[in-house]
Amino acid sequence: MSGRLALQPGGYRAFEPAPLPPEPPLDYDDELRSLLSAADRALGRLDGIATTLPNPNLFVAMYVRSEAVMSSQIEGSQATLADVLQFEVDHTAKKPIVDVAEVVNYVDAMNHGLARLDELPLSLRLIREIHERLMQGVRGGERTPGEFRKFQNWIGAPGTKLEDASYVPPAPDFMIDALRDLEKFLHDDTLPPLVHAALVHAQFETIHPFGDGNGRVGRLLIGLLLCKREVLGKPLLYLSHFLKRHRTEYYARLQDVHSGRWEEWLAFFLRGSC
Repeated sequence: MSGRLALQPGGYRAFEPAPLPPEPPLDYDDELRSLLSAADRALGRLDGIATTLPNPNLFVAMYVRSEAVMSSQIEGSQATLADVLQFEVDHTAKKPIVDVAEVVNYVDAMNHGLARLDELPLSLRLIREIHERLMQGVRGGERTPGEFRKFQNWIGAPGTKLEDASYVPPAPDFMIDALRDLEKFLHDDTLPPLVHAALVHAQFETIHPFGDGNGRVGRLLIGLLLCKREVLGKPLLYLSHFLKRHRTEYYARLQDVHSGRWEEWLAFFLRGSC
């Protein structure tokens, strides 16, 4: 197990994740080693592209916007890349303005995070700043942007009650300890960067520390961590396209880690990175 189901005062059980790295250690079988090698090569080629283009900043800007659109669509946004570009030109959009604003906020949050990496470590403070940018003026923005939750949340279909939830993250008191452990792990550079990013993303989603926007913040962390580890000079990993196409498996693999099946999640993550 990668944690435990703990009985709470309200009579429900919440999942309390164990600190990273996983224990027992990851088992790198032939498939995982092959996938990691292929993903590393693909990432190296991707990073090299940005250094050979005549206008790399434009290329990167479009990549970030494409990632923002797909990451937001995973959460239900209907905005397209064309809607976002139209809005940036003249502040009009075919889709409801809130959908476009969510993507624009995502781009702003990513750019803010990258700029702050020159001043701050990748930390809980920076994660809160990113969340505040992400949630300003959009759905869920009334739920204390930039602050970790002080209430119990849960995951399930719309209208699902706590007792019927498909997943219940840790209660607020335990959540703070889990976040501190995660912050320490953010600075552990002993693992391959892609493995590091995969574990961080899964653990962040398991902790689910905000009232809303956890998925988008968790996916933002992937690009920021790879830039911090200097594997990418710019956030060019367009992973959300793969995650959206395989959304059902994405959520299933994240659930796998709660029973200690880290290798299945890692294999899925690496396939998306190739």
